[in-house]
Amino acid sequence: MDFSLTEEQRLLQESVQRFVQDSYSFEQRRAIMANPEGFSREVWSQFAEMGWLALPFDEADGGLGGGPVDTLVMLEALGEGLVVEPLVATVLLAGRALAQAGDDTQKAEWLAALMEGRLLAALAVYERRGRHAPDWVETRAARVGDSWRLDGSKSAVLHGACADLLLVSARTAGSPEEPKGISLFAIPADTPGVSRTPWQTIDGLQACELTLEAVKLPGEALVGEQDDGLWQVETVLDEAAAALCAEAVGAMSALTRITADYLRQRKQFGQPLAAFQVLQHRMADMSMETERARSLAILAALYARSEDTATRERAVSAAKFQAGRSGRFVGQQAVQLHGGIGISDELSVGHYFKRLTALDARLGSADWHLTRFAARPVAVAG
Repeated sequence: MDFSLTEEQRLLQESVQRFVQDSYSFEQRRAIMANPEGFSREVWSQFAEMGWLALPFDEADGGLGGGPVDTLVMLEALGEGLVVEPLVATVLLAGRALAQAGDDTQKAEWLAALMEGRLLAALAVYERRGRHAPDWVETRAARVGDSWRLDGSKSAVLHGACADLLLVSARTAGSPEEPKGISLFAIPADTPGVSRTPWQTIDGLQACELTLEAVKLPGEALVGEQDDGLWQVETVLDEAAAALCAEAVGAMSALTRITADYLRQRKQFGQPLAAFQVLQHRMADMSMETERARSLAILAALYARSEDTATRERAVSAAKFQAGRSGRFVGQQAVQLHGGIGISDELSVGHYFKRLTALDARLGSADWHLTRFAARPVAVAG
């Protein structure tokens, strides 16, 4: 299959790659991570100015009308730079949830500010007992007159500690793990009863544990239809997971290139390590795994917004599984080929391996997606 980028997509790819090369070196990234919030507000404003925050939103909502393939192009290039800014959390998770389920008033209030870089948002749907399953929801939302009261907790909320707005799934009917009865709510982070415990992920991003205690919200805080929010959440998670596969491909590409450069420079027995055939074979295997992951990431992007749920989920799960397995292989080989310095904090190799490890676990691990892939029916022609 010939997968060629359009002229606009090539320009997008070049602009992101140029930004990473000129403004997001490994040392610049380390300085950014030293900020209290774990990312740079200045860089975030640059993302907004270049239109990257508005890319995946419809033109009717003030966006640029880009689709998952455009997001793939952007995330693969950003993956090479190991960006720590909350683009996935704010734009691809919370932002897409608002765009998909929010009404005109909610979009006008929050979506425009999000695309302009003035609002940070996070999607909180996972709970401790549910692991990677968004349908396991114990957090409760109860009607109190014209208002809502929320009680419960959410785990591993990506960039939740710095978010101005939290989109939280809560059960308005039924019992945990029932698909029906889940609703989505928009909660300003400064609402009384909201508490966040921040922590840092293995790859340097920020996350938090979210606790809701007698949180009172107005009736208009409900996003989408009551009791019917699971499909909205699952659709957004699949689209974001497809984007994470592209980010993993970018990290693998950079790691393969860095390792190849090191083998050409490092000498043993009077010749470069790159001259040894067994190491050439390892590099070939790293390249093959990267391309295997790239092929399935493209497939996932093509089906990321498909209305055929089973086909979408199989494509995304196949890509996520392959990204996890290929990322582990590429990371392990890169560390081994660099020797002891491969795990040092001063070298970028270990940081790429940490990012690939974190991407494997984020939005469903390889094992979880393999199980989901096997459980989904295969469409039979005729």
